[in-house]
Amino acid sequence: MYEDFIIKRKNITKKDIGQGILMQNLGRGEEMNVLHWNMQDGNIVEWHEHPNEQFGYVIQGGFEIFMDDEQYTIGAGDAYFIPENVKHKFIAIGETEAIDIFHPIKKDIPGS
Repeated sequence: MYEDFIIKRKNITKKDIGQGILMQNLGRGEEMNVLHWNMQDGNIVEWHEHPNEQFGYVIQGGFEIFMDDEQYTIGAGDAYFIPENVKHKFIAIGETEAIDIFHPIKKDIPGS
């Protein structure tokens, strides 16, 4: 009954969305979706904004995160929230692996 809710990462294709950034779409529920990222040191996710709240967790590496005119440095084990419609940018620090959760479902997923 719930087999569609079990995600085996090995079965999900990694997509190169450019500049060496790899993304896996881990799936979605009724009101949220989850993405997995692998980035090389110095990879940049340029300034953007979206109507979704975003929660992220850094598994390894880290980010310089820019939100509007503020800058933060985070590393493995740290997390972040990006409110809806806030301009933000990420720069990977070291080889970085992270998970992002979006609510409501983010439909404009890179590489999709």
